[in-house]
Amino acid sequence: MSDAAGESEAGGARSGRSAAAVAWAASLVIRSIRRTARLRFHGDRELRRREREDERLILAFWHRHLLLMPYVYRGRRIAVLVSRSRDGELIARTVAHFGIDVARGSTSRGGAAGLRDLLRKARAGYDLAFTPDGPRGPVGIVQPGVIAAAAATGWPVIPVALAASRCRRLASWDRFLVPLPGARVHFVCGPELRVERGEAPEVAAEELARRLDRAESEAERLAAARYAEEV
Repeated sequence: MSDAAGESEAGGARSGRSAAAVAWAASLVIRSIRRTARLRFHGDRELRRREREDERLILAFWHRHLLLMPYVYRGRRIAVLVSRSRDGELIARTVAHFGIDVARGSTSRGGAAGLRDLLRKARAGYDLAFTPDGPRGPVGIVQPGVIAAAAATGWPVIPVALAASRCRRLASWDRFLVPLPGARVHFVCGPELRVERGEAPEVAAEELARRLDRAESEAERLAAARYAEEV
């Protein structure tokens, strides 16, 4: 083996160890927020029924709500579409600590391959999850992957949004939401959306965006009301 090849392999190993360490630290941060937060779920009856009866489903949530979404799902196993970027690698390694599998791809890089991988996981018995405006937006715009998956599987898409009584929003493209310790975090599940084969994907995407936005508005209303009670 040449010195250059050896150095390349060593650099890759160091990078992998570094990514693993960052992902482990990120999982600890998420768990620490969860331990102090008070989670409340609204409109999740159909989601829980499907989980109990092992009926397949697709979860959809805006990218800015990703942090605590591992605590929404209570089914057997789920896979999420994650980009092939460096940020996507960190997300993939982090969610693995919560028993969540991934398919790699996005609207910008490897989207078709990622969707095929996700559909293979669906055939193997996984539920599916999407951040339909990820990984880099445009914010609040549903990209085609989740709609294509819903049409291909016939499974319902359950929109989920959250809001916290106290939180910080990061200076990211989507104003990523981080609940503060002790916050009440309200998760709202909107009515499920089914996408028929042959249905115009643009129409379904716009409808899913509306349902996600309505769920977020309701979560924010609940969080604001609880915050007013606390102060």
